[in-house]
Amino acid sequence: MKPSGIISLGLVAIGAAMILLPFVWMVSVSLKPHAEVFTTDVRLFPQAPTLQNYWHAISETDIPLYLFNGVVVTGGILVLQILVTVPAAYALAHRDFPGRKLMFAGIVAALLVPFHVTAIPIFIGFAELRLLNSYTGLILPFVATAFGLFLLRQAFARIPTELIDAARVDGMSEIGIAWRVALPLAMPTVIAFSIFSVTAHWNDLFWPLIATTDPQLATPPRGILFFRDEESGDDIGPLMAGATLITAPLVIGFLLAQKRFTQGLANTGLKG
Repeated sequence: MKPSGIISLGLVAIGAAMILLPFVWMVSVSLKPHAEVFTTDVRLFPQAPTLQNYWHAISETDIPLYLFNGVVVTGGILVLQILVTVPAAYALAHRDFPGRKLMFAGIVAALLVPFHVTAIPIFIGFAELRLLNSYTGLILPFVATAFGLFLLRQAFARIPTELIDAARVDGMSEIGIAWRVALPLAMPTVIAFSIFSVTAHWNDLFWPLIATTDPQLATPPRGILFFRDEESGDDIGPLMAGATLITAPLVIGFLLAQKRFTQGLANTGLKG
């Protein structure tokens, strides 16, 4: 191997170690008995691994409830995003109507506006409508997604116009073409978007921290704050076990869909 290749490989290994070390340490602490957590010497791996911290996190805390809330909120957001985004992105890619280019430019511009800018007006509006402290209040602000529209519009635009015209000649409606022709052809991009969406909203702490005060509605990151408040002190093992349980579904989901994720980004021209 050339010296430049060895240097590149070394830099990649150092970067990977810096990213992965906190996760490895989290899992390691979650497997350590209480006596091993606070010691004068630092050991990366536990000497006497135990699952007691996981049992404590599952049976004596509300971690299962937080995971359930996370599934409801992220699943609800993703389903509604797909229902809204697919026909809208198809119209932007294959329908001709006045203001289409201006509308797409507005969507691209919206990508530059962080959610935090609009959070306060949304909070005030939801307070007036009494939608705070509810699943609706956690889901509704994210149903319309500029990123999803941009990503799927780019994927749908790569579908040949002749194929769309052939479906029209066969008598399919525009909404039928969007769901039965365009969506299956763009499925890798839909999967890539789904991974982005689930990861962003599963890990989101900002909006749940503003929109909810009820612990029964806490999503995983918000729940960890409640858990930390209740268990703070020297009971770090169950806290790390809870954090591992909350992180695990995302890691497993990404590993299972990794190939489709790469294909989806390539279909939109976003691959580096």
